[in-house]
Amino acid sequence: MKFSVLTLFPEMFDVIKTSIIGKAIENKTIELELVNIRDFSKNKHKKVDDTPYGGGAGMVMVPDVVYDAYESVKTKNSKVIYLSPQGKTLNQKKVEDLSKENHIILLCGHYEGIDQRVLDEIVDEEISIGDYVLTGGEIPAMVVIDAVSRYIPGVISKDSINEESFANDNLLEYPQYTRPEEFHNMKVPEVLLSRPS
Repeated sequence: MKFSVLTLFPEMFDVIKTSIIGKAIENKTIELELVNIRDFSKNKHKKVDDTPYGGGAGMVMVPDVVYDAYESVKTKNSKVIYLSPQGKTLNQKKVEDLSKENHIILLCGHYEGIDQRVLDEIVDEEISIGDYVLTGGEIPAMVVIDAVSRYIPGVISKDSINEESFANDNLLEYPQYTRPEEFHNMKVPEVLLSRPS
């Protein structure tokens, strides 16, 4: 599985290159390609946004820069996802479906968003991670990468996936306990103590 992230802030993704996802990248189980949209600006100041037609607060990312960044990574097997509050809310079913893709391009907006014309031309699907607004699409992109990567063979054990929340009939996982048997006068439930660990 390959993730290509189109972003103005590739340095934000340093955090996802740690822990389980970092190991998967290191082992080449997944590939993470970070593309700085600003590198495709033809403006001498590397400007990537402009004022919106019709007025309003904020700036809008211009279409040609976003399109050129997309063109630099697209393949015939690419699925383009725009992280947006207007998108369908990400859930476990969608995560499992996305894990079957070969190449996911994650487009991260910023400011007031991206010119609609380029979205209409290149985006296959819009995804939201919840009913709230963030400063950009980078954190939602990391959520998608983390959630989807867990379903890529070799990233984590199959047993871990089968026993986790939302895996079976959309139920949440039960509480977990470990040693010591007693902590701050609270004991591990008896039923668990009778089972071999």
